[in-house]
Amino acid sequence: MNQVPIKLGPLTLLLTVISICLTTLAILTFTTARADMRLSEKYARMVSDRYELEIQGQTFMRDLSDTLARGGTADISDIRTDKQGVNWKTFEKEGSRLQIGYVLKDGRYRIIAWKQDKAWDQDMDIGNLW
Repeated sequence: MNQVPIKLGPLTLLLTVISICLTTLAILTFTTARADMRLSEKYARMVSDRYELEIQGQTFMRDLSDTLARGGTADISDIRTDKQGVNWKTFEKEGSRLQIGYVLKDGRYRIIAWKQDKAWDQDMDIGNLW
């Protein structure tokens, strides 16, 4: 019988290339998942801060409404009033800010502005790029 020799060179090369590709894809998947996790945690903190500011603002407006309903006067110790007569109350938490603008008239209030913003600071840190 004549036996034909099996050449394993091309098969070995193909398996080596496939192994390198799979290893590279696994590393990329891991680093992307880790970066996504960090970004989602940062976003969760930001949303939590925004909702806490909303709660503080709603609580302030409820207390103001209760005070006005009883015929009392509102505590304006930390409220600033602009030239148009709009009262501004500001709440801050970790860089986020909620500003509420309202006008008092005839024992009632009317909300003029309710805006949230966050001070943006450019992140100049590029990490371990090189």
